[in-house]
Amino acid sequence: MRVYLVRHASHSLLGRMLCGRAIDVGLNAEGRRQAADLSGYFSHRQVDLLQSSPRRRARETAQAVAARVPCNLRIAPAFDEHDAGEWAGLDFATLARDARWHSWNEHRASTCPPRGESMSELQQRVVRHIEQLRARAIGSAVIVSHAEPIRAAVMHYRGIALDDFHRIEIEPASITMLHIMRSNVDVSAISNMAMA
Repeated sequence: MRVYLVRHASHSLLGRMLCGRAIDVGLNAEGRRQAADLSGYFSHRQVDLLQSSPRRRARETAQAVAARVPCNLRIAPAFDEHDAGEWAGLDFATLARDARWHSWNEHRASTCPPRGESMSELQQRVVRHIEQLRARAIGSAVIVSHAEPIRAAVMHYRGIALDDFHRIEIEPASITMLHIMRSNVDVSAISNMAMA
């Protein structure tokens, strides 16, 4: 079984604001081009299941893929954006002045955004979803999501500690492939596959 974890394509607030679940931004022109490239990539591969986070930026990316593959798009709440609590919708300059933000970015295993979701909780929900797909023995699934859920899955299957999250980069419109076998999972992180 193969699970392709795709980060949504670019939008105009990328790198400027922590959109989280508060700002339901759509793709910009570059993002629409990236989504079209992703759809071309998957049009040449077997796709038995196509799922997306409920967020608009993920849905628009997934809709481009859906136009080129023979299966319907389904929403997967388990792969929703990380719940950043009170930080969602804030710009990064504001967050940089918050000591709790710095603590979160140094100690993901033991801290949590105010009124938000811990990294452990995020990891549990995404891994549970992947393992449910494994139990269904689906041949090939594409899930369009966000950097943090994808990062959490990669860290679990590679055995990376939550505090070492910075070791895993998940670029916009990148693909991370999980090759799921009976006894193990092989992870291939492929940044900017849409450009290949």
